[in-house]
Amino acid sequence: MSTSTLSPTRPAEAATVTRTGRAWAATGVAAGLSAVVGIAASMQIDAVYDPASEGDPEAIVARLGELVPQILVFHTATMLFTVLLVVFAAGLRRRLADQLPTRSILPDVAAGGLGLVSVAGLLGSGLTTEFVFAVADPSIPLVPETAVLFNHWVGTIPWIWVGAGVAGVAVAIASLRHGGAARWLGWVGLVLGGLTLLLGVSPLQYMAGMTGPIWLLVTAVGLTLGDRATRSRG
Repeated sequence: MSTSTLSPTRPAEAATVTRTGRAWAATGVAAGLSAVVGIAASMQIDAVYDPASEGDPEAIVARLGELVPQILVFHTATMLFTVLLVVFAAGLRRRLADQLPTRSILPDVAAGGLGLVSVAGLLGSGLTTEFVFAVADPSIPLVPETAVLFNHWVGTIPWIWVGAGVAGVAVAIASLRHGGAARWLGWVGLVLGGLTLLLGVSPLQYMAGMTGPIWLLVTAVGLTLGDRATRSRG
């Protein structure tokens, strides 16, 4: 066989194969910030909780009509983090897989947990297009009771962040037991991720939406600025 067919990989090509950037981690930072904005906006969509309108479907519709800007911010921010989180989940899976034993399920568990959060965001914002125009325009026929359900929907479904708890605990085990990431990220995953998981499996599961985005943001910032991975598969 001719030696010309066995040309060695050039150094520049080898570097491309073994070294990756951190754009995926920065995407996680953007996802975390978007999630915080989305959660904050959903808290302001409070027609069903406002003493001036609660229990009165007609009054709730009128109040929602005043909250159209908040609804639009909620929808946009939630959909943004829903998309960005897919990228971060894939990057996190690769990052952990590069550092853990080959047959470890932790990378898949972490990515799967974030996938659950992304789906919750997708579903949680899925009704906004149906209702935001109707509550803003009285000429559009709308059954008031459906608007009541919509308000409860955006106040609950996007807050189901239990999957982030699963991901946080997976990162904690990968870091503290296997050295798959910085130990401080493991402790963040154990504390914030564990709390998110406990809240998520409890009847107060929507409270996971308070801690999950914080875990995501802190972890993504840590992986963007302070990750000390020694190798990566590209």
